[in-house]
Amino acid sequence: MNNEQIRDIVLWLSEEGLKGLEEPEMLAGFCEKCRAAGIDLARAQGLIDTLHPEFEGRAFQWNSESDVTPEVVQYASTVGGEALTNWQRSIFYHMLTAQEPERRVRLAHEPSVPYQVLDRLKDEGHTDCVNMIHHFTDRGRVGEMDCFYSYWTTRRQSGFTDEEIAALRILLPTLALAVKTTSCVRIIGTLADVYLGADAGRRVVEGSIVRGEAERIETVMWFSDLRNYTRISDTAAPEEIIPFLNDYSGMVISAIHDHGGSVLKLIGDGVLAIFNAEEPKTACTNAIAAERQLRRMLVALNARREEQGKPTTDVYLGLHIGEVFYGNIGSQNRLDFTVVGPAVNEVSRIASMCRSIERQVIMSADFVEACPQQLQADAVSLGRFALRGIARAKELFTWDPELLTD
Repeated sequence: MNNEQIRDIVLWLSEEGLKGLEEPEMLAGFCEKCRAAGIDLARAQGLIDTLHPEFEGRAFQWNSESDVTPEVVQYASTVGGEALTNWQRSIFYHMLTAQEPERRVRLAHEPSVPYQVLDRLKDEGHTDCVNMIHHFTDRGRVGEMDCFYSYWTTRRQSGFTDEEIAALRILLPTLALAVKTTSCVRIIGTLADVYLGADAGRRVVEGSIVRGEAERIETVMWFSDLRNYTRISDTAAPEEIIPFLNDYSGMVISAIHDHGGSVLKLIGDGVLAIFNAEEPKTACTNAIAAERQLRRMLVALNARREEQGKPTTDVYLGLHIGEVFYGNIGSQNRLDFTVVGPAVNEVSRIASMCRSIERQVIMSADFVEACPQQLQADAVSLGRFALRGIARAKELFTWDPELLTD
């Protein structure tokens, strides 16, 4: 590989990194270009940690014997259990322990290989493997994303040449930087999604961060909270409160997300969410489907917690539809992307009525009128009620227990 070929690959990596090419395609393109330039690559893998509530990082591969780009593997936390055991058997764990940025393993010359993955590569006929770790500084790390791991193999009987390894040493820092760029963009989206909700997070990442920038929309609003939460939090052991909230809030959020809703706020034990759709009937149908899924999940969760001797509860829910302002509220340096307007106050007041009239779900007349005809038939009026802070009394509805079979 000559200097011009190295320059061309570095330029390609830089351009694709700027474009945000996904890691598997970037690795595949890089390997193909290296092979075309004379590096006899057979297999390659890249790994990079991330900042995600469920996954510790992402691994992506390339195989010279396949035209199919393997899917990304998102690996779980390696702090314990089998995941920790597998990590401790990897060559990268031993390289980190020994503070080695590079380690070459001549697979064909080793009677046995003590590292997971590399032992399988030896059995498959790979003869040489170069493993590298490119570290980020404290100023360049994000969470646990502090380096880029990679390995590179060949099946050539004599292994890699010195020139090939020298070329990889020159090229891989640019690959690491391009992968890091893509990973950082993904992390921004993940954080926005996790802390703001899917729709609000997407809008913020796309540039909606100006104070006072808000859109007038008609949306279905969901406001739920937990029955007797104050009493439970006062009587339960302090270390049980967070798992309690995680169990029930996680259940509510899952039901909302499964049916296209977007959670905007977690307020103690309360959840504020919206359901947007082109047709109000669709948004109402989705909210009702989420509520019915929630009830099924609640039965299973309460049964499990009762078996474990843990406190259980129920979910109170208010549903409403109306016009709101949806956008950035706050100060110049502390914004909240949320919904505001009289309709938001109304849905919270509707939800609070569940306690006083002992109903699991209460819906506004506006919400019921927006539902499809077959769902309207399952609703029964509870009468007109004066809601705190609302000027006019509102007719409220719940589900008819004799008609509701799901």
